[in-house]
Amino acid sequence: MRALTWQGKHDVRVETVPDPEILNPRDVIIRITSTAICGSDLHLYDHTIPGMKDGDILGHEFMGEVVETGSSDHKLKVGERVVVPFVIACGGCFFCKKQQFAACDNSNPAETADASEIAYGYPMAAAFGYSHLTGGYAGGQAEYARVPFADVGPIVVPDGIDDDKVLFLSDILPTGWMAAVNCDIEPGDTVAVWGCGPVGLFAVQSALLLGAHRVIAIDHHPRRLQLARNLGAEIIDFEQVQVREALAEMTGGIGPDACIDAVGMESHGFTPDNLLDHVKVKTFMATDRVHALRQVILATRKGGRVSIPGVYGGVADKFPIGALMEKGLTIKSGQTHVQKFMPQLLQMILDDKLDTTFLISHRLDLEDAALGYKNFKEKQNEYTKVVLKPGSGIQTRH
Repeated sequence: MRALTWQGKHDVRVETVPDPEILNPRDVIIRITSTAICGSDLHLYDHTIPGMKDGDILGHEFMGEVVETGSSDHKLKVGERVVVPFVIACGGCFFCKKQQFAACDNSNPAETADASEIAYGYPMAAAFGYSHLTGGYAGGQAEYARVPFADVGPIVVPDGIDDDKVLFLSDILPTGWMAAVNCDIEPGDTVAVWGCGPVGLFAVQSALLLGAHRVIAIDHHPRRLQLARNLGAEIIDFEQVQVREALAEMTGGIGPDACIDAVGMESHGFTPDNLLDHVKVKTFMATDRVHALRQVILATRKGGRVSIPGVYGGVADKFPIGALMEKGLTIKSGQTHVQKFMPQLLQMILDDKLDTTFLISHRLDLEDAALGYKNFKEKQNEYTKVVLKPGSGIQTRH
């Protein structure tokens, strides 16, 4: 089959690789009909996430048709269309039983779990196409994929609904939704969202659906800000104003009730702290550029809530721990418990309460995936979301 492989920093290539095979009774094989490039894939592209190996198959947002099932998988049937969550979860461990699927204890094999346990205190759950820290599983930017624990993860979608409407159930829609849920939104609340990339825009949409009175979106790309405005948000261009001062003015001096950091470890901007972060990352004195998170903590009102869906991978300094403590802030973060939210969000899509297609700016053939990565990184104003269509016209495995 053809698949997008990682070969080093800013070097991804579509190559011919072996077809996936059933390895465990709970596996299925799917023929991928749509897959997307995620903003967090750019962390791999930039090689800011460790644990990548030459030839690793990328991609964790995908869906397709079941073409083969393992002997113990009685949930899915050949021919069904499914969306696959990026988190791989067993369904039976302590955390899965609490619906904390992104903390699964069993999906990351022991030989790869050790590294994340050293880094984070406990092993990470597994994920598709996202380094050997998360299991080294082949991703979905390919013609076919093996899906382990398939009786827990994939959700069946009805025939007749276009892929574009449901593809983002795999990651960014539940991630934006959980980001808003973690804000514990109350009537009358003002929610501020840093970053109008895919997750940030879905966080804007979700916060409004969950009852926020006002949502303020912060970015500097005109098209992304316009998309946020189209969803009903007020906007701030951080290149034009001082963000914290603007938020204070817009909220009568109090500050937003809840703030969402949808930026993560590679903050942009020419502020002194971010420039110093760049230097420290380049000289291996830190791993993450956390300017946006610092700004979030300082801007949130006293007693407010902070939600962090943005990806962070290692260590940083100049963290405003004093402001966090003295202001009495509540922080919720983490990878997304996708399986928990998929059924509810699918029904909202089917009921026309949620639209996801507005985000898609480009649809490319799988063979053009390397160009998609390059442009998604370098032309973020124009490339808001890239969807790849692998195996066009292919009806059987080969």
